[in-house]
Amino acid sequence: MHEQMEREAKLRGETRAVWATVLCFVVGTLAGMLFLGRDARPLTGEDSLAMPVAAIAGVVAAAAFLTSTLLHRRGETAAMPRWQAVVSDLSSIALTVAFGAVTVMGVLLTAEILAAGLQGLRLAAIGGGLLTGVASAVGGRFAFGAGVDLRTADLAALLFGFLVIGTLFAMVTATDPRWWEENFSQLGSGSWAFNGTLVVAGLLVATVGSYIGRDLHRMLGDAALARIAVVVVLWAATGVALAAVGLLPLHRVPLPHDIAAFATLVLFALAAGRTTSVIPGTPRALLITSVGVGTLVVIAVVLWVPFGLYSATVVEAVVVGLGLLWMATLVRVLAILVPAGSRPSARPSLLP
Repeated sequence: MHEQMEREAKLRGETRAVWATVLCFVVGTLAGMLFLGRDARPLTGEDSLAMPVAAIAGVVAAAAFLTSTLLHRRGETAAMPRWQAVVSDLSSIALTVAFGAVTVMGVLLTAEILAAGLQGLRLAAIGGGLLTGVASAVGGRFAFGAGVDLRTADLAALLFGFLVIGTLFAMVTATDPRWWEENFSQLGSGSWAFNGTLVVAGLLVATVGSYIGRDLHRMLGDAALARIAVVVVLWAATGVALAAVGLLPLHRVPLPHDIAAFATLVLFALAAGRTTSVIPGTPRALLITSVGVGTLVVIAVVLWVPFGLYSATVVEAVVVGLGLLWMATLVRVLAILVPAGSRPSARPSLLP
């Protein structure tokens, strides 16, 4: 009986998601037809479809996530003290922005790929509107589903996917095709795409830190709030530093840019180490990954600095990739250890 009720509940949830997708498609199509006008436009380039389609789809996706969150998780903060509810609400706001940004970047990258394969294609109001509807439906379906039960592992995957999509789009649209001979910061010289990706990625890193804090609280309770707060603050500082890398482009303010980039690496290492120390028992999978990642980072730097076997771009790609690998292991371990239910704090104030 319990399994049947659970199955029926999942089917009802899937039906609701389908209707949400339909609504996103209709809203996106109507908005596209309204804003694109009658004149036929190319997919990319000057006066193209890409940017307005991406903007509309991003707004629809953000609205879908916010609606789903209010629909499925509104009561989650009812039993929480005010400080805990505020942290949860701020995370939801940050994720609303992030889902919109992910959709925008995804549409822009897809438009560049389609333009390369469908050269000469031009669409007017109806065709452009339908294209907008499809983009809105895809982004809206993903965002609506995430609002039902968002886990820390889902956020880490979102961060990884957004970094890949944003970086690829910046590469495709880069004004200097030989940027890779220097470092990734050169990709951000005059490119709003790469710099914007770093800003939103910083927001996501801080939000992932908030969710890690939520998971640790579910495991350890109020007795560990002081240690958990340090973890959350370190992840938030890492996110701020990463966003600063995008807000302070290398070609305009080189020294502050380099300071922000170095601070991001140091803060990430501190946040990772502190998080590992707070998890009780230090699971073997996380310990092995931490040691392995640290060793590989040292090897990559040694092969770069004294021997010069590759450019700084390769080192940066290796370090970021290894950092994301470590984070993937962390969130998978937390998914195994953390209880599923919400855990309201019994403390009326976060301060002792």
